[in-house]
Amino acid sequence: MILTVTPNPGLDRTYAIPVLERGAVLRAGTDRVDPGGKGVNVSRAVAAGGRPTIAVLPLGGAEGELLSRLLGGLGVEPVEVPVVGSTRVNVSLVEPDGTLTKVNAAGPELGPAESEALLATVGRYAPRADWTACCGSLPRGPAHDWYAELADRIHHTGARIAVDTSGPAFLAALRGRPDVVKPNLDELAEATGRAVGDLATLGAVMEAARELRAAGAGTVLASLGADGQLLVEEDGVHWGTAPVRTVRSDVGAGDASLAGFLVAGGRGPDALAAALAHGAAAVQLPGSAMPRPADLRPDAVTITDDPPRGRP
Repeated sequence: MILTVTPNPGLDRTYAIPVLERGAVLRAGTDRVDPGGKGVNVSRAVAAGGRPTIAVLPLGGAEGELLSRLLGGLGVEPVEVPVVGSTRVNVSLVEPDGTLTKVNAAGPELGPAESEALLATVGRYAPRADWTACCGSLPRGPAHDWYAELADRIHHTGARIAVDTSGPAFLAALRGRPDVVKPNLDELAEATGRAVGDLATLGAVMEAARELRAAGAGTVLASLGADGQLLVEEDGVHWGTAPVRTVRSDVGAGDASLAGFLVAGGRGPDALAAALAHGAAAVQLPGSAMPRPADLRPDAVTITDDPPRGRP
């Protein structure tokens, strides 16, 4: 079972539009509403693959009630931590060429008691999980080291934790020694004090990932966009790619990738291959739809344990 934690979940409303014009009245061809947030997306991807998953999340207001119902309909077991504020609603505008414009709401502020209740709830469920995936931005209220505190509590139960966040929360989380972290290039650069341009080769990405391991991360699964993913762990380094025919939407693709990685064990080239297959399938689906087994093409994934360090 995969347990997910989303400290700042939301409803994701996606509109398909012909072209984005500032100041104009836009008419959507299609629209959809999905439960959103990075951890929520991980649970949705796990459930789409027919695997059990529990999503722990703070919910409030009518928006929170709708999010919970939507999750249940998708095969995800929601565990709600009640909060005073209303769950946020995010809006995405997708153009035919895949260009995405997204507006994310701030979300409710969590008080000390609500923040502690969220930590305690995760602690109760973590021992039952193969992995606990803690994902997304922190809401207003909790300190930057909230993920580090959560990692300490989860490790105290003997369970494993994967963290996918950014900014000060990511740096602080490393002090909790998470078993897996999943940065993209921007997040990897920021966390290691580099410019994104400094990570222009696989060799440079490897070195930055090793710095994250030295700072506390167990395994680094780095997303490189169209250039695939790089896995740096105690047992070695693996790099892989997966072909994509048409990009329809990249919303949630990284979360689907993390889901594939954890379901496949969260370690080694087989898990990396699963991550790549899930990510490639997700970007070819509309909105934040998650891939089902029939959407995956694991045979198209290419993996090597000898990445070309000079490759741009």
